[in-house]
Amino acid sequence: MSEQRLYQAIAARIEGLIHSGEFPAGSRLPGERDLAERFGVSRVTIREAEIALEARGRIAIKTGSGVYVLPRQVPSAAGALPDVSAFDLTTARAVIEAEAAAMAAAHVTDADLVELEALLVAMSAPGVNDEQALEADRKFHLTIARIAGNPVIEHCVQLIWRMRRELPRVTQVYSKVCHQDGDARADEHALILEALRRRDPGAARTAMREHFHRLFEEMLVAAETDALAEVRQRTERVRERFLATTRA
Repeated sequence: MSEQRLYQAIAARIEGLIHSGEFPAGSRLPGERDLAERFGVSRVTIREAEIALEARGRIAIKTGSGVYVLPRQVPSAAGALPDVSAFDLTTARAVIEAEAAAMAAAHVTDADLVELEALLVAMSAPGVNDEQALEADRKFHLTIARIAGNPVIEHCVQLIWRMRRELPRVTQVYSKVCHQDGDARADEHALILEALRRRDPGAARTAMREHFHRLFEEMLVAAETDALAEVRQRTERVRERFLATTRA
C-alpha cells in the first residue's frame, strides 16, 4: 500500500475506534509514538492521518496539549443542513453520484446528451469565471441525477449541492481546490459524458467515482498545506518572542 493510501487507511481505523467508543468525544488520543506502535506504521503516517481527521472535523490538534476527539454535530432542527466537513460530503458524493451516473447510463437519451454536452462546454469555455463554471458543474450533476430516473436519488443530489453551496466550511475547501483544477475537472466530466454516450453503466460509475477520488486527494493536500502553514506561523511567533526577550 502506498504511503498516500496508508495514512487514509489509518485515519479510517482511528475513526472506527472513535465510533466504537474506545476514543469517545472529549477524550485525548494516545500520542503519535503509541499509535504508530499500535498500527505498525511511522509517526509521519500517524501525523498525516490526524491532519486528515482534523480536516474532516473529527479531532482537534492542540499544539502542546494533544489531540482531542470532537463530538459529531447533529442538525438542530428539521430541514436544517447537517454540519459536515467537505471530506464527509465528498465521500457521500463518490457513492451516491457514482450510482446515479450508472443508472443514468441506462436511461440517457440523445437529447440528454446534447444538454450535458452544452453544460460541459459552458464549464470550460474561454473566459468563464469560477461562479459560472460552478453553476455549469452543478447543472451537469443535477441533470445526471434527473436522468437516473429515481426521485430519491435526484433529491439526494439536490441536497448534496445545497450543502456544497451553503455550508461555509465546505464551500471554503471546495472553492480553494476547484479554483485550481479547472482542466482536470473538465477532463473528468468529459469522461463521464463519454461513458453515458456509450450507455455503459460500469464505465459511468467508474468515471464519476474517479472524479471524486481525485477531488478528495486534492482536498487532503490543501488541508495538509494549510496545517503546515499554521504550524510555521506559530513557530515564527515563538521565535520572535524568544528573540525579543533575549535581546532586551
